[in-house]
Amino acid sequence: MAGHRPQPSIFSDRLYMVRPRKIKNIRLHSEGREILRRSLAVMILINALLYWLCKDTTLLPFYLVAAVCILLYAVAVNFFRCPLRQFPGEVDNTVVAAADGKVVVIEEVEENEYFHDRRLMISIFMSVTNVHANWFPVEGIVKKVVHHNGNFHKAWLPKASIENERSTVVIATPSGHDVLVRQVAGAVARRIVTYAREDDDCYIDEHMGFIKFGSRVDVYLPTDAEVLVKFGQRTVGNQTVVARLHPKNV
Repeated sequence: MAGHRPQPSIFSDRLYMVRPRKIKNIRLHSEGREILRRSLAVMILINALLYWLCKDTTLLPFYLVAAVCILLYAVAVNFFRCPLRQFPGEVDNTVVAAADGKVVVIEEVEENEYFHDRRLMISIFMSVTNVHANWFPVEGIVKKVVHHNGNFHKAWLPKASIENERSTVVIATPSGHDVLVRQVAGAVARRIVTYAREDDDCYIDEHMGFIKFGSRVDVYLPTDAEVLVKFGQRTVGNQTVVARLHPKNV
């Protein structure tokens, strides 16, 4: 991968970016397969029983329940969809959206879990209609992965980032930056899945994790990063460029 000279402390003893990218070649996310199978089985059982009870009178209740079941199942399938995406641009010092959704925060904040200094925070809120797969926003090496238990406030509230259940992933980029990504559970989302593992190489185009049923993803960048999105803007995970980092190593 072309780019700036890596940090010796992290990159010098390994051949960086040598393994194939783990791009999921599927249309339905693995996190939803078992839920969808069980839901379909329950719905078929309910509708079969209702049909048997109503077949000698009127089938109107059966048709109504069947229509509701089809609608609910379609919503569930839509939630767990997993579009195939590859970022078409230059990845050096590029920060892409880690999720589909809407930008709800762009501000400098005090980050006290890892950096203990001021960082530029960009937050993307995912509604239940968005794809809920999360992508790595930058390329590099995973330095830290930590899961925190917590509350389930509404995900768009500022306190959700530090009080809700969350997972923190810190990535060291080849150009010398540390980027922190935080998956935050919301009032409905009750399960965060994080695929990142410490000391793994990570790439734009790869899934970092998945959050079920409404949530947000926060990215903490150096304060001099160039922001390329606006408050309220819709983002497409692994496609929308949200910021660019200024090179540290030349």
